[in-house]
Order: sequence, then structure tokens, then C-alpha cells
Amino acid sequence: MVFYFKTVVNGREYMIYMGRDKMENEDLLRWGFPEDVWFHVDKLSSAHVYLRLNKGEGVADIPKELVDQCCQLVKANSIQGCKLANVDIVYTPYPNLKKTGDMVAGQVGFHKNKKVVKVNIEKNNEIWKKLEKTREEREVDLQEERNRRDREEQEELKKQKKLQREMEKLQIEKEKKEREMKSYKLLDTDPDNCTSNQFENESDAERELVDDFM
Repeated sequence: MVFYFKTVVNGREYMIYMGRDKMENEDLLRWGFPEDVWFHVDKLSSAHVYLRLNKGEGVADIPKELVDQCCQLVKANSIQGCKLANVDIVYTPYPNLKKTGDMVAGQVGFHKNKKVVKVNIEKNNEIWKKLEKTREEREVDLQEERNRRDREEQEELKKQKKLQREMEKLQIEKEKKEREMKSYKLLDTDPDNCTSNQFENESDAERELVDDFM
């Protein structure tokens, strides 16, 4: 079972989720989305809380209000942390999580420590209780959800590449037409490209001038 929470910040809806126990945390670690952000109480046991960002957002874009909500939720779901007045919370993009074979269930490390953000928060029951009212427990196939997400991303990439090729083709055709038009204009202004009728007209005019002087 996975617990899901909903929140709206600055007019945008976000989903927050966490596992029931350490074994379920292993599945979350394995099948998270690249756009997820992972939260945990620093140096204490706690739930693994994930925030799913909207398309195009990064860690730096997370509103402070949303960070506070995730932090209060993870603190409230820490056996030791929930009893403390304040705790340190760490959060990082999901792709920065590192899991090695020698780690126990629920344990995780980081690929790059510089991508880990640490904040200190004070207990605020009002925030997490508000989130609790939105909690929904679901039985989900995390692997299938991740696979479906990846398929949709690949389809979107294919569409973008197809559109790019079509735009490049149109640009090539446009440049070709512009070159052709330029060539036609040069031909129209080339004195060596005069027609025989033009020469005949000019000769007639010259004869008329000569006749006028005779």
C-alpha cells in the first residue's frame, strides 16, 4: 500500500506520497519518477516521502510552502523525530539517490552530496494534519506506473522529433524558394538577357532618329 496526499500551492496541484514500511520503501526507491523529490529526517529513522513535481519544474522551483508541507509530513512519520521540537530534514532529486547491494532495506545514499538540501524545521501539527485529511491509501503496481510514464515520455519525444524534422524541411524549402526568386530577379535585370523584340524596338527607334535628321 502507498499513501497519497494532495495539495495545491500557488494555484498548482501536487501529489505527495510515501510507503507504509521499509520494505515498501524499497519499491519506491526502485520505481520512483525522475521528477520526484525525496524527503527524509536527517540521521533518524523516518518514512520516505516523495514529492512529484510538475513537468518542467526542478528542486529550485519548489515553493517554500510546499517544502514545509513535505518536511512536516516526514517529521510526523518519524518515531523519534515526531517527539522533537525541531529536526533537520534532507531532500534531493530522486535520480540522486544511490542504492548499493550492501545497504539494508530502506537505507539509501547519494550520488552527489552537493545536490542534497538540508533544512531545520520546528514542529507544526497544523500543516501535516491538513495534509492528512487528503490521504488516500492505494494498492498500486509501481513498476507498471513507471513503465507507463516512460512510454508516454518516449512517445512525446518521438512527436517532438517528428515536428522538428517537419520544421527543418519547411525551412529548407523556404530557403530554396528564396534563392530561386533571387535568381529570377537577377535574370530580369541582366542587360545580356534582353529579348530580340527589345533589340528590334531599339533599332526602329534609332532609324526614326536618323530619319528625323535627314
